[in-house]
Amino acid sequence: MLNSYHNFSVVECHPGVFKHSDPLVKECHAGVCRGKIVPLLLEMGRYLSEQNDLSAALQTFLDFMREDMAVERAMINLHHRETGRIFIHKCMGLTEEEQARGVYFSGEGITGQVVELAKPIIVPRIGDEPAFLNRTGSLSRPEDRDHAFLCVPILRGEKVLGSISAIRYYDNKEIIDKHLDTLMVVACMLAQAVELYLVENVDKVLWEKRHQKLIEELQARFKPSNIIGSSKVMMEVFALLHKVAKTKLTVLLLGESGVGKEMVANAIHFDGTNPDGPMVKFNCAALPESILESELFGHEKGAFTGAAQLRKGRFEEADGGTIFLDEVGELSLRVQAKLLRVLQEKTFERVGGNKPVTVNIRIVAATNKNLAEMVDSGTFRQDLFFRLNVFPLMVPPLRDRGSDIITLAEHFTSRFSKENGKKIKRISTSALNMLMKYHWPGNVRELENVIQRAVILTEDDTIHGYNLPLSLQSPVFPSVDIQSGLEARLASIEYEMLVEALRLHHGNATEAAVELGLTRRTMGLRMKKYNLIYKEFRRMKSPVSSATES
Repeated sequence: MLNSYHNFSVVECHPGVFKHSDPLVKECHAGVCRGKIVPLLLEMGRYLSEQNDLSAALQTFLDFMREDMAVERAMINLHHRETGRIFIHKCMGLTEEEQARGVYFSGEGITGQVVELAKPIIVPRIGDEPAFLNRTGSLSRPEDRDHAFLCVPILRGEKVLGSISAIRYYDNKEIIDKHLDTLMVVACMLAQAVELYLVENVDKVLWEKRHQKLIEELQARFKPSNIIGSSKVMMEVFALLHKVAKTKLTVLLLGESGVGKEMVANAIHFDGTNPDGPMVKFNCAALPESILESELFGHEKGAFTGAAQLRKGRFEEADGGTIFLDEVGELSLRVQAKLLRVLQEKTFERVGGNKPVTVNIRIVAATNKNLAEMVDSGTFRQDLFFRLNVFPLMVPPLRDRGSDIITLAEHFTSRFSKENGKKIKRISTSALNMLMKYHWPGNVRELENVIQRAVILTEDDTIHGYNLPLSLQSPVFPSVDIQSGLEARLASIEYEMLVEALRLHHGNATEAAVELGLTRRTMGLRMKKYNLIYKEFRRMKSPVSSATES
């Protein structure tokens, strides 16, 4: 049977005046003597205010409960609101193993109910209360069933920060009430200190762990070894990237749109000297010039209409880390002048201000334009070009990366299959041929989009040529009789199915015919139509790597 109490009273008594004879301890007026609780609160207050020692304050109270309240077991529980865990922070009368087992969540057992309801609860007799879980396992003796359980919340405003629990035998309800009052007084006194402890020790530790985990995930994701590619041109890029990452040099990434310059910039940052610092990305072509300067350098309050308060720009946000300026060739000459100062002196002024702001940043810029030609035409500052061009790094187009096309296609296939809940194991031979023959004007970004679309269209465990966009579906078979349009598309599909069946059955035309639902004669006619020779498919292996199969 549960009882909730909200009363509060600590009685004052004269020495030697007792109202009952409790077998465990004598209580004046069936309560806690003011003459004893006031020194307790004073001592606890000194620990909290003068020494900021929550542990010592809690130990003082636990000693008081044992010696002056005859409590056999007591728990100070803390509630971590983000994870929901309610755990024993300090206790009396429990072993370390029992303390470790005493973990609850909101609503679980009496302790969980106190935290959920934000109200104190008394269980007069533990043996009569099915909601009492005894998760610690400390109440195993038969006589423990006759004990009472008192639990009060530690409240700060509407936040429940934890609870205080006490267990002992009572034969007088008034003593229970007065002991409950004592727990509530102490809970109120501890609230602020407990909140500070949770923020500084529990929340901070959790935040630091999450931050470190995020940094590790980002480093793993963007480190050079995880930029997919093993072609000779990419290995040269990786070698240069690794060398420059450990320095603080300004890097200029060159290459066509979609080649992966942003991923290279990420790798430079996370493989660099300060991966814990911020990584700020900004597209210089994304905003008009009227807004661009404020976005990059920030503005002072009242600098222009609508500037209601001071605002930091991207360079200040990147302080202590890296800023990636994509499409730097799109900057106006005015903004180029301010960028030059940042590169030279690492200082700038906010819009509307005259106080210099100093930052410690690394600049990685990227462009798909020929900045040298822009210098000649007068659209790009020569001095800025020299400052940016300290360490130029050319990222090659996809068409020059050879087998990396297949490796990337397999990677995207695996990734998008998982995202869409599909089990695509391979890319067909004809589809791979189409991917390899295409010139990829949109580079890696275009390949990613093509594979994503193909994964969505695929109805079995294989990406076929006809799942690819029409721009990739040029005829991959030697035939002069096939016309363009619908006939060419149907012929392409037929050719692919024939090739796949022959490859799967290692050139056995009979088994391939059964696979396709054709007679042996019809299969022969179709093979002749496309100049397919069964011997060429014997011992033929799929060009798809084992990484895709896995």
